[in-house]
Formats: sequence, C-alpha cells, structure tokens
Amino acid sequence: MDVKQTTDTLNFYIRPQTFPLALKLCSSESELPDKVRVPMRDLGYQIALCQGIGLARRYGWTLAIGKEDQCCIGGAQAMGFISESPETSSEKTLEFGKYRYVLLAPLHNATFDPDIVAIYVNPAQAMRLTQAASGTPGQSESARQGVSAIASGFMDCGDIAARTFLTDECQVILPSGGDRIFGGTQDHEMIFTMPRSKVEGVLKGLEDTHKTGFRYPILTDLRHRPALPPFLEIPKDAA
Repeated sequence: MDVKQTTDTLNFYIRPQTFPLALKLCSSESELPDKVRVPMRDLGYQIALCQGIGLARRYGWTLAIGKEDQCCIGGAQAMGFISESPETSSEKTLEFGKYRYVLLAPLHNATFDPDIVAIYVNPAQAMRLTQAASGTPGQSESARQGVSAIASGFMDCGDIAARTFLTDECQVILPSGGDRIFGGTQDHEMIFTMPRSKVEGVLKGLEDTHKTGFRYPILTDLRHRPALPPFLEIPKDAA
C-alpha cells in the first residue's frame, strides 16, 4: 500500500476531521517502530483500546497497545489478549494469544504496512466511502466489494480491528458507548474501516464515483429558480 497516496486521496475526496488511522496486528515486539509510545512504559498507566484510537487520530501519536497496557476487558478480548467470554461474539475477537500488540498510527505518519485503515467520518462521508467500495453503476458484480454495516452499539474496537481483519471486508460501524465516553467520539461520527486488500479498490472507487457527480461536500440542487414564499417575491409593479 502506498501510504502517501492513500492519505492524499482520502483527504481530497473525503476530508475527514481527524487523522485516518493505520492499524497493524503485531505478533512480536520486533515489529514495532522505533518511535512508538507504549502506554505502561511511556505514559505510566493503562488505557482502553478506544482511548488509544482517540489519541492516535486526534493527537497524532503512534501507539503500541499490548495486554499489559489494557484496562478494558472488551478491548483485551477483542485483541485476543485474554480469552473471550461466552457472551462475546467470535466475529469481533482475534485468536487468543496470537498477537502481542495492536499498533496504531495516523496514516500519514505510518512507517509500517497497515493491516487495516480506519476513518472516523460523518454519515455523508460514510456514504461516499460505501459508494466507492460498492462500485460504480455498470460495473460487473465480480468487480464490486462487500460492505458490512455493524450496529451492535458495544465493543466497536472488536468491529474495527477483529471483524475487519477476519472478514476481509469494509465495514461501516456505529460507535459504541465506550468509544464515546473514553475515546472522545462525537455524536455525528461513524467509523469506516478497510482491510489492506480493499484499500486500492476503494480509492479507485472514490475517483470514479467523483467523476460521475457524487462528491463530498455533497452537491445540492441550486441551479434553478427557487419556489419562494409570496412575501419574498419581488412585486410585479416594483419600481
């Protein structure tokens, strides 16, 4: 993946308010970049995974979060740092013990090849990304990509990382309660994720659908005479 091209394309066509994120699942400490914050080592306290996502997309930090850095059972289960409970969906949990860290960075600063690109967007931006991932009119079905809409309302960290990675599909995700409280996610925000295998297709889809007239900011129908209420109409006998 060309990280610069991906960043530039998303900024041009989507214009997100916070940094698009690169996520990588790391099996060992040797995969971590030199300049990385590890919460317990560098901050002196544990954090929630959604909190780490918020720090990366708002502060621009590169973070590596492992089992010892996690205080939230949801994020720890999602990453497979601890075994999942019977109530937890296997679709949003990684294999137990397989990964040691989840690595997060603003996409433009990523010095690694991400497994997932995640973007916090408003509904209109989510629509544009979904259009891009779903394909343009006239495309063959084989050229179209799947997009899943996830609205469980809890443990969105598992949807962002585990579900996107395991299904290898783009996801539109409703942010969870924890993400809103501890990650700083706002009322207008949704999440769109892309596995690495789908990024190139989504970028091409953004370009193609832009050419057909679907844009962000959304174009409104302004090229006509408005239907004004009578009190705003210029009187016919006005001087």
